[in-house]
Amino acid sequence: MQSLSTSLEENKAYFQGRFAHSMDFITREFTLAGRKAALFAVDGLINKEIIALSVMEPLLKTQDYPPAPQAMLAHIERAVLSAAELKHERDLEKLLTLLMSGFVLLCVDGCDDGLVSGVQGFAYRGPQEPQNEVMQRGAKDGFTESNQLNMAMIRRRMKNPDLKFQPLEVGSQSHTPVVLCYLEGAAAPKLLRQVRQVLEDCPLQTVLGAGYLTGFLDKGRVFSGVGMTERPDVVCGKLEEGRVALLVEGTPSVILAPFLFVENFQTLDDYLTRPFYGTFIRWLKYIAFFLSAFLPGAYVAVVVHHPELLPQGLLLEIARAQAQTPLPLMVETLTLYFLYEVLREAGLRAPRSLSATVSIVGGLVLGDTAVAAGLVSAPSLLVVALTAIAGYAVPRLYEPLSLLRLAFLLLGDFLGIWGIMAGLAFLLLDLCGTESFGVPLLAPVSPYNGRLAWRDVFARAGWPRLAKSQALVQNMPGSNDTQRR
Repeated sequence: MQSLSTSLEENKAYFQGRFAHSMDFITREFTLAGRKAALFAVDGLINKEIIALSVMEPLLKTQDYPPAPQAMLAHIERAVLSAAELKHERDLEKLLTLLMSGFVLLCVDGCDDGLVSGVQGFAYRGPQEPQNEVMQRGAKDGFTESNQLNMAMIRRRMKNPDLKFQPLEVGSQSHTPVVLCYLEGAAAPKLLRQVRQVLEDCPLQTVLGAGYLTGFLDKGRVFSGVGMTERPDVVCGKLEEGRVALLVEGTPSVILAPFLFVENFQTLDDYLTRPFYGTFIRWLKYIAFFLSAFLPGAYVAVVVHHPELLPQGLLLEIARAQAQTPLPLMVETLTLYFLYEVLREAGLRAPRSLSATVSIVGGLVLGDTAVAAGLVSAPSLLVVALTAIAGYAVPRLYEPLSLLRLAFLLLGDFLGIWGIMAGLAFLLLDLCGTESFGVPLLAPVSPYNGRLAWRDVFARAGWPRLAKSQALVQNMPGSNDTQRR
């Protein structure tokens, strides 16, 4: 460990050397009771007004400093500076990280100790409603890119001293701050140890977002065992169930672990409506998931391999439309699906002023023109459109659904219904064998627990019943016994 020197000139030379050719590094030299001192900071990360009023002004106005440098620094900490966050640090690498996190460093000649003060002043946006998790009746604020503000939003909703925020750091080059958030007494100790170990072993040099870490936390192959949210109220609900949350500096998305498959279909609005309506919406999402995953493959399988399963009138209409197109049904469906993905990506990446135009031109003009020109059939276009719309009902599953659509489409074309059934069997085997930090991904459906399944999976029970049977995630059926307390 390389530490500060007792020579102010050596310390100044070290920091100026590390920040050489960087115009944002600030050095302010002055004299305290005849002894040289200096402040070091990084411009753009600090609040200069706070430094002027709370640091420089009291330092220069005070006259009765002790002559010894160590005693002088201790006196400054106790009686001079009024900053809320003050601490001593000697390690040069830690001091560099603190400087690049918005701290100011005070060094006194003859003292090998540094006094750092938190004077962060970098700009960040205020809380806004998350665009990807819009709620009808829920709160309208969402996480921001600042961990400090995000922690405050969680603490404001959960006024519990058992709510803990532990600072961590990932990225050997970026030194990205990460906050491990959990509810003491609810989160299993083994879960906390596992999450900390994963972050400590993370080999990444730079971490610029929460998505960088999900690959190390997630053991699922198709469906993820960790979740993401931008809503503080969702995080509070998950913490109460024994989960942990990871707040990554610089991103409004918070990682939740462990995360069950059924939670992809749950939203906060489900719990703010009447139970019967929440159950109805839940089943709509289940049906939309199966339509989005299996409809293109089932359509191709039935038309190509099992036309006898269709009513005669419907079969004749499909055959008449298909006879007017030059492409085989499989190629036609794949082409439409590819065009849909291209239009979706273009709508997402295009400037906001053009995204609506791209969607209208792609969805209406191109689709209608392609059918009128005989390049694709109307039934195929309808199937792909229904598949796309159904996928929007479960936005958290869009990535695995993209893979499943293609896989079942190929299986349906080559092997028919039997291929789709075989693919579904393999998918269920994968789901049943996947765990998220020792908790089965399909819990409480597999292993089956009727009380939990009919409380918040197959049906959404009312709050009187939910309040009486609060379940911790580590107590789900099939969870590792080593996680139980």
